[in-house]
Amino acid sequence: MLIDDFAEYVGDQARATLADDVMHHARRAVIDWFAALMAGVPMAPGRQLVAAHQTETGVGRSTLVGHATTAFPGLAAWINGSASHAAEFDDIFRDAIYHPGCPTIAAALALAEHRDASGTDFLRAVIAGYEVSTRIGAAIQPAHYRYFHTTGTVGCIGAAAAGSVLTAPGNARAAADAMATATTFASGLQQAFRSDAMTKALHAGHAAQVGVQAAQGAAHGVTGVHDILEGDAGFGAAMCGSPDWHGVTNGLGTDFNITRITQKNHGCCGHTFASIDAAMRIMRDNALAPARIAAVNVRTYQVALDVTGNFDPKTPFEARFSLPYVVAHGILHGAVRLDAFEPARLADASIRTLMSKIRLTADPELTAAFPKQRAARVEIEVTDGSRHAHFAPYRLGDPEAPLDDATLGDKFMELSAPALGSVHAARLLDALWRLDDRPLRSLALDKLQVG
Repeated sequence: MLIDDFAEYVGDQARATLADDVMHHARRAVIDWFAALMAGVPMAPGRQLVAAHQTETGVGRSTLVGHATTAFPGLAAWINGSASHAAEFDDIFRDAIYHPGCPTIAAALALAEHRDASGTDFLRAVIAGYEVSTRIGAAIQPAHYRYFHTTGTVGCIGAAAAGSVLTAPGNARAAADAMATATTFASGLQQAFRSDAMTKALHAGHAAQVGVQAAQGAAHGVTGVHDILEGDAGFGAAMCGSPDWHGVTNGLGTDFNITRITQKNHGCCGHTFASIDAAMRIMRDNALAPARIAAVNVRTYQVALDVTGNFDPKTPFEARFSLPYVVAHGILHGAVRLDAFEPARLADASIRTLMSKIRLTADPELTAAFPKQRAARVEIEVTDGSRHAHFAPYRLGDPEAPLDDATLGDKFMELSAPALGSVHAARLLDALWRLDDRPLRSLALDKLQVG
């Protein structure tokens, strides 16, 4: 059974010798997750969750990062996982249409702190969660994404895999039970993307919490159904209908998907990135003034239009899922970062005027290539009748054009320094780059207070 195959790998992960490159990419993933988390801590729904659970904080050893307090592991995973998905700066595994960091790292951190684990063991857990969940996620796409949010569904399994490395290291049976149990709690509906609510971010936190609790239970003998993935009434049949399990474990333990993660360069939905990149490239290469734009024609894949085709966003959440808004903002301001969603920008008449000149078209070729390719063709028509076009076959931050370590560090500082102060943010970044040289508790995360 597939769960048993994955569990054998997870059990071995506690003792495996991992290549320096794999460990380096794990550190990159953790740094990127902390950056997204720090940006999200002051936002909804993290603040509301902390208030809702205030009688349950100040206990346990797992940090509610940015709140200078602790909780038991399940609650910490729930809150940190949700907060890390709030600012839309979290990482992506393209083939699975999935944000692996939010559920996986939130779960691993909560249990690693609870068990006073080393930085190395924490990173091993992160890697295991990424490798299992990215493969399962890729096997069920694109059909799964029609109705389900992969981060909330497959994220449960990744979190359980990571948690098992820490709660029952070397125990493949416990890993199988944890992942099997987590799978039956997989949830998260696409409708959460379509309105201004906090639910989407909660999907990541729920997945992290499910993974923590499934791993804890399995370590103490709670069993799960091992054919839960491929069974007639299992995960694949119920939530995909046409899963491709062939080769899903190929390369497991030797070929690491964590080395092929997309790190976001824009603070919005990843389906908009290729269009933003192409539009900004045209403006830069041709030294165009925005006032000269007569029309912007965007051709991209159908799912991008389904999820982000909103021409009238009224809230920061809606704007993050509005391709016209973020493309217009990128053209006018040269970036789509946190300030793109401040009230003044949302009310900016110049952005709204430019949005009215944008036309969106589903491109059949790009639609057929989704999800393995996330591309866009953009053409800008100028008032003098000239036209300038650019094809973005991938996004800045994708494996074909990764953010280098320095750029990733700059992103961390941009998102973390306003929350923690420059000195504390720089110290944390340095410690995270050297995480496998020290105990995880040496990060002193429970002392961090977002201002």
